[in-house]
Amino acid sequence: MSYALTVKSQVTVPKAIRQHLRVEPGQAIDYEPLPDGSVRMFAVRAAVPGAEDYRAALRKWRGKGILKQSTEEIMRFTRGEDAMR
Repeated sequence: MSYALTVKSQVTVPKAIRQHLRVEPGQAIDYEPLPDGSVRMFAVRAAVPGAEDYRAALRKWRGKGILKQSTEEIMRFTRGEDAMR
């Protein structure tokens, strides 16, 4: 069975699919385009407890490197002189 898009490009997810995915109204659903042209639809599940706290703690340090070097200098330092070839 096929379903038509509304003028707002929306489509109703059939009840059987909602039950299969175990999703409730308001729950997030994500889509992944696949190489064969099909699309994978899946329910977004809650993250592991405490994982977001860990990410937030690290996020404050993003971009705070202590080295005052260019990317090229850091790559040469960490990977050797052949790093930029």
